[in-house]
Formats: sequence, structure tokens, C-alpha cells
Amino acid sequence: MSVETHFKGWAKPGPVPPGAIAAPAVPPDETLDAISGHFRVFQLRDGHRFSTDDVLTAWYGTSWVPSATRVLDLGSGIGSVGMIAAWRLQGARFVTIEAQEESVRLARKSAAYNGLESRYEIRCADFRDVSALADEERFDLVLGSPPYFPLGTGVEGDHPQAVACRFEMRGSIADYAGAAAPHLAAGGVFACVFPEEQRHRVESAAHAAGLVIVRRRPVVFKEGEPPLIGLFVMMRATDLPTSMHARTWVEPPLVIRTADGQVSPEYAAVKLAVGFPP
Repeated sequence: MSVETHFKGWAKPGPVPPGAIAAPAVPPDETLDAISGHFRVFQLRDGHRFSTDDVLTAWYGTSWVPSATRVLDLGSGIGSVGMIAAWRLQGARFVTIEAQEESVRLARKSAAYNGLESRYEIRCADFRDVSALADEERFDLVLGSPPYFPLGTGVEGDHPQAVACRFEMRGSIADYAGAAAPHLAAGGVFACVFPEEQRHRVESAAHAAGLVIVRRRPVVFKEGEPPLIGLFVMMRATDLPTSMHARTWVEPPLVIRTADGQVSPEYAAVKLAVGFPP
């Protein structure tokens, strides 16, 4: 089987994984989808699917910690955030933690396809359990794409895998921040995504965990509309001078699509930076 090096005129960058060498077996209820360069991810047709939010979380975190050698992905789901980050940080070792067995199964298939098994450990656990991580484990970068909504605040849907990715069945943004903080290496960063209208919850979670939001970036999905989500970078207060404890650099909004519905030039560049077709 020849490896496809181009997609609609776009040259796929990065390493060719072992799974791309031969035609993979994909069950009828699953799909195998491009995610970064030649990397692909297995997903359920009717379950949770990776999103723009996942792409942005991986891009934002790796952009601000490009030298990371140890990375933790909390509530990692099917592995979309972690695998994009692994494509970007090709010398880093990863630990991912996910409680849903079905998502872990899919993530392990994707890790094998992408040739990541030697540096990508997938743990099936609830990250709120103290046994999920050893006390001494430290990471330069912790990533999180938490569920956005408390249970009972919206229509949950009918697929349990998707419900747990949208609703706080196993922890809130406060739990993510609380799990990230004690496992950050000196000067380490916790990067996450969360709705802009709930930014107060991110701020409260950071404060409770002893973290400082050092930068954030609103994301506008269509030009002229208000931002729907925000990207956040946090560091431990003890790693920062006190003059930084009440200061956050707010970046200009990242626009996903222009007013006429076209992919914005900056988001096209973001997609190229994570090895995804613009």
C-alpha cells in the first residue's frame, strides 16, 4: 500500500506512522479520521467525536511549552488532544488518564496506529482518584478539555460516551485544576479550554488550586459574534513572582471563520501548525 503524501494539494507533514503502511481494519461502528499529518484517530460513528476545542487545546498548550518533555492529559477521552500534542512534541513522553473504558480502547488503537506506544501511556482511571498518579510524578505540561456543564443543566443526549464528555459526570474544571497543580514540574503549565460565559468558574478553580491564569485567549467561532470559548494557560502561584499573581495577559480573540463563512487566515495557520488540512 502506498502512503498518500498529499490531501487536496496539501502536503502532509510529519512522520509516517506504522498504521499508514497498510490498510487498517475499521469496524462498521467506527471511523478512522485524520488528526495531525499522517496521524489518525479512531472514533465511534455515533459517540463522542473530536472537536475544534480539542485541536485548540493541544495547539495552545504546546505553543507555550514547546520544550515539554513530560506531558499529562487529564480526562483524555479518545486521545485527540494528547495525540495532536504528541505529533507536535515528538520527543516528549505522555501519560493520559481516562475513566471510560470504551474511550480508552479507542485511544489505544489510535496510539498503536500512530506508533506512539513506546512513549504514550494510557491509564484507565478516574484522575480524581489519588492512585491514578504517583505523588512524585511531575509534568512540564498538563492538558485538559473538561466537560462544560453540570449535570441537569442541558439535554444530555443518548450516548453515554458523549454525555460524559459534555457533562460533569466525573469532575468539573475545579477538579481538573486541582489534579493538575500538584503534578506540575517547576515552571510547568496547565492549559485548558472552557466556555467564556463561565470564565468565573475557571478563575475560581485556578484560585482554589493555587494557580494563576497567566494568559488567556477568547475564541470567536464566527466573525462579529461574541466569543464562545476561551483558552487558558495557568502556572502555580509559588512558581511566579508576587507581581504576577493578579496579572493575566489577555490575547486578541482567535476568529475561526470570517463573516462570509470562510476559514480565517489565522485559524488556517493554526490548523497547519497541528498538521491538519487548512
